[in-house]
Amino acid sequence: MRRYLPILLLLTCCSAAVTGENASGQSGIVYRIDPAKTYQTMHSFGASDAWRAQYVGLNWPDEKKNRIADWLFSMEEDEEGNPRGIGLSMWRFNIGSGSYEQGDASGITNTWSRVECFLAPDGSYDFSKQAGQQWFLEAARERGVGNFLAFTIAPPWFMSLNGKTTSQGKKGMNIRPDRYDDYARFLVTVMKHFAVEKGIRFGYVSPVNEPQWDWNTPRQEGTFANNADCYKLIGELNDEISRQRLDTKIVFGEAGAVKYLYKSGTDTPIADNQIHEFFSGRGAFPILGMKNVLPCVSGHSYWSTWPVDSMISERRQLRECIGRLSPGLGYWQTEYCVMENNAESKGGGWGRDLGMDIALYVARVIHYDITVAQAASWQWWTAITPYDYKDGLIYLDDGLGNGLRGENPSLDASLKQDGVARDSKLMWALGNFSRFVRPGMVRVEIASSTGVTDPGLLVSAYRGGGREVVVVVNLGTRGQSFRLDGEAEKYRMYETSESSSLKYRGETGRDKVSVPARSVVTLVSGGI
Repeated sequence: MRRYLPILLLLTCCSAAVTGENASGQSGIVYRIDPAKTYQTMHSFGASDAWRAQYVGLNWPDEKKNRIADWLFSMEEDEEGNPRGIGLSMWRFNIGSGSYEQGDASGITNTWSRVECFLAPDGSYDFSKQAGQQWFLEAARERGVGNFLAFTIAPPWFMSLNGKTTSQGKKGMNIRPDRYDDYARFLVTVMKHFAVEKGIRFGYVSPVNEPQWDWNTPRQEGTFANNADCYKLIGELNDEISRQRLDTKIVFGEAGAVKYLYKSGTDTPIADNQIHEFFSGRGAFPILGMKNVLPCVSGHSYWSTWPVDSMISERRQLRECIGRLSPGLGYWQTEYCVMENNAESKGGGWGRDLGMDIALYVARVIHYDITVAQAASWQWWTAITPYDYKDGLIYLDDGLGNGLRGENPSLDASLKQDGVARDSKLMWALGNFSRFVRPGMVRVEIASSTGVTDPGLLVSAYRGGGREVVVVVNLGTRGQSFRLDGEAEKYRMYETSESSSLKYRGETGRDKVSVPARSVVTLVSGGI
């Protein structure tokens, strides 16, 4: 890890290290919070329902799916002060494109990835569809989630060029040229239905997903879209939102990797350099002035998390590009799960890991996305997974730990009806952020008294609502101690480690804060 030290020395505003105690037994390091030096206002932490929530919400016993919903959304505590859930403040709802109705003709062999469509080819709507996903949408609302984002990743199959919900390479968006307005009308009509009939307001809509990929392999719905395609769809969607008088903002980007936001001349030049092209005011596709476009660009952290020095460099370049081309533009990290195969991810995506190894890996990604890229929202990919893959917060299996991997029709059918839902340390580590760093809090500077940083300990601080929150990620194999120079004399402490899952550890004094090895700890002053 020593090779990362030169870069990390520059990040004292974002993270700091504890290097031990002095001879008197007191920590020799002080973390000082400077509330006068502020960064981004935090918006939310979230995850998506795609697509596994459909079967769970539709078929699983109420007791089990309510427990899953509590894990994801609850802000309640048990009688000992332990959080019952991670308190997500954003829920992403996928508006399907009809691969479910197409069945095998869709080309998508994995039935867990097929999605129903509210709209039929004859123009009629059936809002009883996606009932399982709707169950979780309402469960999120009932448990106090305040932000909802509708996202779509392909036009309905009957609006497409090839009659499918999967793409046909990097030629252009898979939509007939005369159906862009129909696609926009469909999306807005769905969102308006939920606002009027269900009282669930989608404050945000994301009309494209990873437009840089060709989506040729029919594993799920999806379409390539070049910058011109995106611009045309955003324009139609902006106008339709106004026509139907919906209070919804368009979130654009969802880039398949952050490089496509700030680089030109990549492997997909007709779908890259998006900050310049869309948000600078000098590009070919200006959207920043559109009434219903959020002044924010979104991207996914895939393929940019290893090695650590490269992860930091990419996020710094992203931040510098925003500052240079569009000061004031926000950034949201809107999708991530572990896919990279490296020395720490242990096989890449395949092989579920419910323990601390992958929880710490992801906690580090969250830390640098927030402190270097200055993401105001951080969103995980899919909340629930039946797979033997590192793509979920909650894992479904047969009770023996068997998740789906390869052909297993019997297990596939069984898990659609019932099974065992397992929480993960990754979920609870995300909760160290999401449960306590609430919408509207402001990230503030925190730095060690020595100015020396260590890649093994990552610290960030937030203020708002009468609270001060400090999140500490200890990647190391030994505990660390420090003095916290903040607003309070005492802080409540919540720990995620091999032995604890967002467990309340009582109060700790500011003079000596002890953080266990291989843990994520949150310190909170004031009310929660």
